[in-house]
Amino acid sequence: MTDRTTSSRPAAHPVLSVRDFSVDYLGPHTVEAVQHVSLELGRGEILGLAGESGCGKSTLAYGITRLLRPPALITSGQAVFHSREGYEIDISALTGQELRQFRWDKIALVLQGAMNSLNPVISIRSQLEDVFTCHRPGMGRRERWRRCGDLLERVGVDRRRLRAYPHELSGGMRQRVMIAMALALDPQILIMDEPTTALDVVVQREILDEITRLRQEFGFAVIFITHDLPLLLEIADRIAVMKAGRIVELNDSFELYTDPRDPYTKRLLASFPSLLGERGDFIRAGADNLGPGEPGRKAE
Repeated sequence: MTDRTTSSRPAAHPVLSVRDFSVDYLGPHTVEAVQHVSLELGRGEILGLAGESGCGKSTLAYGITRLLRPPALITSGQAVFHSREGYEIDISALTGQELRQFRWDKIALVLQGAMNSLNPVISIRSQLEDVFTCHRPGMGRRERWRRCGDLLERVGVDRRRLRAYPHELSGGMRQRVMIAMALALDPQILIMDEPTTALDVVVQREILDEITRLRQEFGFAVIFITHDLPLLLEIADRIAVMKAGRIVELNDSFELYTDPRDPYTKRLLASFPSLLGERGDFIRAGADNLGPGEPGRKAE
């Protein structure tokens, strides 16, 4: 495990503050997808966001970056960005060109499923170049091409791959391209939504090592979203566990592993087998950690 430099306490130097944040999906039966979430992301920190599918992890990320589509609606709270220069930006209040300029420049998002995120009929260079065309209109073509090549090499891909199309790259290389695109404008926050889910374990390890190296080199903070709690225990400084739209536990990674406080966290930890020791009944172990009245507990 990495050295722990943060704890369950709020970050001393936050780069992002999420306060009482709620998102609903409106309709005949309104769904409260995110319910009054509050958390802080420290500068240079990796904050893990764990939980089962459908618990609201991605909805929270899209809400923070203002990428929600109808019928989703932010119903309460705010997300505040704290710049290196000392000023604050209420992301929830941004509109139009201000919001477009803020995204990718200050906060960037790596989506899960790189093949679905990249345009299959446009070359890698053109897709990387679009970031500079939109956000750095004064940059010349040669400079854009040079920066695109530098970005690929930064994430361990040969710059000759700029001429390639997404289908000509492996899954790991496509994911590296997405990371390069997110880092194009040197953002201070990188939100990664299950970036290694579709990759085999060897490529997954390479991507995680790359993320750690880049974070140390450039100092950006990361919100790493995944259902894989053991993965977060290895790379994250702190972990927030999410269930049914709420944060049920937020703690230092080591403390969360050694002394989980919420029954749901205990069940998540119990659902992954150990590489050492005797076989265990993980269904029974998870049931034993259910609280009274929770789904799945048999009546005594």
